[in-house]
Amino acid sequence: MTDTTAPAVPAPTPAEVLAVFRGRREQAVTAPQGNLALVGTQWIDSEQPVYGVPGLWAPLPVGQSGLKVTASAADGIVVDGVLVDGEAIVAGKDSPTPGSVVFSPTVTGFVIASEDGSYALRVWDAQSEGIRDFGRIDGFDYNPDWVITARWTEIEGGTSVGIEHLKDEGKPREKVLPGEITFTKDGVDYNLAAFKEGRALLLVFADATNGDTTYSVGRFLMVAPNADGSITLDFNRAYLPPCGFSYNFNCPLPPKQNRFAVPIEAGEKNVLNKAGELLH
Repeated sequence: MTDTTAPAVPAPTPAEVLAVFRGRREQAVTAPQGNLALVGTQWIDSEQPVYGVPGLWAPLPVGQSGLKVTASAADGIVVDGVLVDGEAIVAGKDSPTPGSVVFSPTVTGFVIASEDGSYALRVWDAQSEGIRDFGRIDGFDYNPDWVITARWTEIEGGTSVGIEHLKDEGKPREKVLPGEITFTKDGVDYNLAAFKEGRALLLVFADATNGDTTYSVGRFLMVAPNADGSITLDFNRAYLPPCGFSYNFNCPLPPKQNRFAVPIEAGEKNVLNKAGELLH
């Protein structure tokens, strides 16, 4: 009798899993609205043009989400699938039904909101200079030493902390931290701050590699608590912030407790162009 049982397929190694993750990252940053496609972010506080795209853009009354655009049919602006010939409202990303804008087959946009209730138009170009020049995201080899099992302690009601951003000239924005991440490595105790990002937590951190072998501003890591009260910090999945790909992003900076004095030689390093040099 012939044995027709298929041979067992070996589970992928951590390095192979990481390679898949990095491949998906490169697909994401080069997408039509990926990090490399962002060519403009303009905050609107009065009726005004926006660099590189047609129409006049104006804020809405306080409490309403989005921006108003005034344009003629010849401008070719399509909002939510309808050609604008007069005025249209583009709802912000804070709306239950955010609006979309199409300027051309490759140029699109949407409206983002700030914590203070102001709105900006973001413009994306699927044929941006960044996408044309992009070579790859450089990264460290898989490093098992930087897979950390930490303790997650939820804070009832959360606690507020001021987080500085790259373009805010030192003025902090208040973020709610839902809990604490604690662990000990190489005899050093750590208590890290991560704030909510959708259903997960975003850890913004810096370490001794920044400005040397990795992006100078710092790196990001998405994490989520486990049911048993632990939380896994796999720094091999640390990734570059959006501002590492486009100057039109305003990224949060690592808070003091997230600044490691040691090098974390795991995760993404820098964005490189086709010649293998820093993209910017």
